[in-house]
Amino acid sequence: MAHRLAAWTKDTKRSALQDMLELTSGPEYISFGLGLPNAECFPTEQLAVSAHEALLRQSDPLQYAPPTEQLKRQIQLLMRQRGVECGISQIFLTAGAQQGINLLARLLLDPGRAVLAEEVTYTGFLQVLEPFQPRVLTVPTDPVSGIDVDQVEQVLQSEERPACMYVIPSGHNPLSYTLSKEKRQKLAQLAAVYEVPIIEDDPYGFLAYEDSEIPAIKSFQSDWVFYVGSFSKILAPGLRLGWIIANDAIIEKLSIVKEATDINTATLTQQIAANFLQKDEFTEHLHHLRQEYRLRRNVMIDHLARQLGEVGAWTVPSSGLFMWVRFPESINTMELFKESIATEKVTFFPGSVFAVKPSQMASSSVRLNFSFNNPDKIEDGIARLSRLVKRHL
Repeated sequence: MAHRLAAWTKDTKRSALQDMLELTSGPEYISFGLGLPNAECFPTEQLAVSAHEALLRQSDPLQYAPPTEQLKRQIQLLMRQRGVECGISQIFLTAGAQQGINLLARLLLDPGRAVLAEEVTYTGFLQVLEPFQPRVLTVPTDPVSGIDVDQVEQVLQSEERPACMYVIPSGHNPLSYTLSKEKRQKLAQLAAVYEVPIIEDDPYGFLAYEDSEIPAIKSFQSDWVFYVGSFSKILAPGLRLGWIIANDAIIEKLSIVKEATDINTATLTQQIAANFLQKDEFTEHLHHLRQEYRLRRNVMIDHLARQLGEVGAWTVPSSGLFMWVRFPESINTMELFKESIATEKVTFFPGSVFAVKPSQMASSSVRLNFSFNNPDKIEDGIARLSRLVKRHL
């Protein structure tokens, strides 16, 4: 029996992320595909203590409850590391960054309205847009320098004013670049001048591998930038916990939209995270995480240089979990991926998965995750990828 579903579902498909989860479940595969943090880096014992404290010492952790002010205060302190000063009332708790993006889209978009995004961007954002069937206005982007802010300005000067623009400024997914301070300032200025809000997706902002961190776009503009943060990459994705920083008027509307979605963010996970964050252990944990992921990034860079240095090009990511590797235009990485599943059994994301429209730059590139595997598996996986690529030259 065929059910009459909403019109927008007619052309919708399972995401590449879902397919990848199934394809790489076997032990014979080495996966550079999904953006998974490494489970060995989860602060499991400390979180267990925090959970014990929440269950036995705090009131009603299994009951419906308003957002935990204790957690909001910890987020307020965290945001100072990103250069953002905000009040408790400007922090909105979510079930992860993906929900944060979804709630903001529901708040900002009317069906058919235009949105502004890079020509190569995070697939999860494109999925969020599907029910609204918007016109996606794209601007050029570069794996080294990032989004073309001059082209952003040209679009904003045109008659078709987008409802919002979507930006991943640190450890970009998939391109891995980190946007310069100057470009962040310019984007913040453009948002205010043209009154087009920015959804700043910043799940990797705390995973900076260099000595200095670049402040969030939100730090340069308080009213027209909606900051989306996440604990998935810096604590554990199973907590399903994130946040939005916005002005009070937006927070009020967000609470209404979220209530219709899942009523509230899980009380228990809020209290677990709050208990952990208020201890000195979190600073040590974040330092360890950066060290470990920097090591794995460097191992991947080293073996890429040895195995594919003559045919591939990449930029060393200063934050995030990914590397974007570009091959000669003659190589179609979607075909490479299909062959790899059957032969070398190393998985990755073909660049074309992230392209809003067909893109030569994307179709000959791959996104590789370096956080999930240990150094030995990274070495083995890059050797497999090298054999695969060289057969196609």
